[in-house]
Amino acid sequence: MRILVVEDEPKMRDLLRRALTEEGYAVDVAADGSQALALTDVAGYDAMVLDVMLPGLDGFEVCATLRRRGIWLPVLMLTAKDAVADRVHGLDGGADDYLTKPFSLDELMARLRALIRRGPVERPTVLTAGDLSLDPATRTVRRGNEEIPLTGKEYALLEALMHRPGTVLTRAMLVERCWDLGTCPGSNVVDAHIKALRDKIDRPYGTRAVETVRGAGYRIRRDGGRTPTRTS
Repeated sequence: MRILVVEDEPKMRDLLRRALTEEGYAVDVAADGSQALALTDVAGYDAMVLDVMLPGLDGFEVCATLRRRGIWLPVLMLTAKDAVADRVHGLDGGADDYLTKPFSLDELMARLRALIRRGPVERPTVLTAGDLSLDPATRTVRRGNEEIPLTGKEYALLEALMHRPGTVLTRAMLVERCWDLGTCPGSNVVDAHIKALRDKIDRPYGTRAVETVRGAGYRIRRDGGRTPTRTS
């Protein structure tokens, strides 16, 4: 098994290399994010131990770049910060697990073994409708190359629609998929969020991806709304 340790602090880097080597792993090390990305381009690794606080590219960006490149080796992220937002940032960026410094080497080894047993997770399929794309792995939405920031509910609605392009989803179906059980399907909550979604993915681009089907619900057009809608 081959592990890449990415850590800028020399003492910690050497400690991790010695400990992992004693466990029988083949270990390469990188002192910064750019070096880590260069190594993953030329060598195959079974897992990566990645520090967040790196010079230049930080651990968040390194992990996100790996995922964008389609490299899905397990990543154990190390952080000196105990803030929930940092852990969420790392996991949303594609990390598989995290440890907060200071940590026990025994715990690090146990988490690493668990990640290696699980192996690389296959990248989720990017959903597309014309030039509109939604990447479940990074939770990003784009028109062409332009990224479109969405709220959590807007993203959930778009994801539900793009899983079944051309298919009408009723308000009740969208509520069931995107809201908790306490939300009334007959309320206008879906309509309000659909309008907000259109304001971001359609109106600025002169498109009509999200269509209203009167008396039924909503659907997303397979062409992403770039082709003019026919009128009868």
